[in-house]
Amino acid sequence: MKEKLIFTNLVGEVVDGLVAELGNPRVAIVADTNTAQLVLPLLVNESKAAAAATVITVKSGDVNKNIDTLSDLWKKLMDMEATRNTLIINLGGGVVSDMGGFAAATFKRGMRCINIPTTLLAAVDASVGGKTGINFNGLKNQIGVFSEPVAAVISTIYFNTLPQQEIMSGYAEMLKHGLLENPDTLGKLLASSPVYPMFDATRLLPLIEESVLVKSRIVEKDITESGIRKALNLGHTIGHAFEAYSYRRKSPIPHGYAVAWGLVVELVLSHIILGFPSDELQRFAAYVLENYGAYEITCDDYPALVADMRQDKKNSSPDNINFTLLENVGVPRININATAEQIGGALDIYRDLMHIA
Repeated sequence: MKEKLIFTNLVGEVVDGLVAELGNPRVAIVADTNTAQLVLPLLVNESKAAAAATVITVKSGDVNKNIDTLSDLWKKLMDMEATRNTLIINLGGGVVSDMGGFAAATFKRGMRCINIPTTLLAAVDASVGGKTGINFNGLKNQIGVFSEPVAAVISTIYFNTLPQQEIMSGYAEMLKHGLLENPDTLGKLLASSPVYPMFDATRLLPLIEESVLVKSRIVEKDITESGIRKALNLGHTIGHAFEAYSYRRKSPIPHGYAVAWGLVVELVLSHIILGFPSDELQRFAAYVLENYGAYEITCDDYPALVADMRQDKKNSSPDNINFTLLENVGVPRININATAEQIGGALDIYRDLMHIA
């Protein structure tokens, strides 16, 4: 069943309507500790279904998207005597939608769920497309299934509770969608700034809708990521390596920042391997540097980063590091292999573009 995408700031009204459409089932709301405090009271005030729901709280943070937290979530569903007819509402960021969606897909062999993203990153990425799962053995999203929610209710009304860093993280995924779509969409994003005080959550909603629909069109063609959906991994092979490495350094970086920096490196690889235009690369890199700064690395870090890339799920073997790259804006190419030497060269150029000594 294809998920319904609803773009609105009347969240409570829409939630009650969806619950009624589904036959007024029992509802469980999965929220993390931050969302339960900052956002849940707002939804409860607007929605009768939310006010009557059982609330299951999980610890916030990607470090808690693991088998222990998932097991506790399953146990709480059992404690409330949830059935396959029970509806889960995932109220939160990517951790909640990934893990709550996985719980819904697996408990009693499958329950229905609705995603209500409370971060920009979740709105344009995790809440749409049916990817669910958890981290395992120190690596991201190693265990999971494809399972689309009934609906994603996407709004900006909760974004004013977010710190600047969270807005920046989500905007990086929007930049990725712009690179995949066309020069006009990318140009709108590069002409805007997610940085406070320039940021305006209400004005952002049309850009979010355009971004989400880019992803939705790609997912609809390839739900299980056997083909063109791999295009959505642009920036993520190296971005995930940056992210994993930052945790080992005991100085974690946000996912979206890792993606922004990963996009720069992968555009460099695109230039090296596919001839991606140099002027577009430099314009994009300058925007990322201005808005996200740079992730500081040296050539001594390259072997560890490449080792992490070898663990990427897209690889057909440890010797072939698989990328989505671009010939030009809006012209993705999937299943492009790069050597460790090419990756090292791209990281060298990244350091130059990011003014890293």
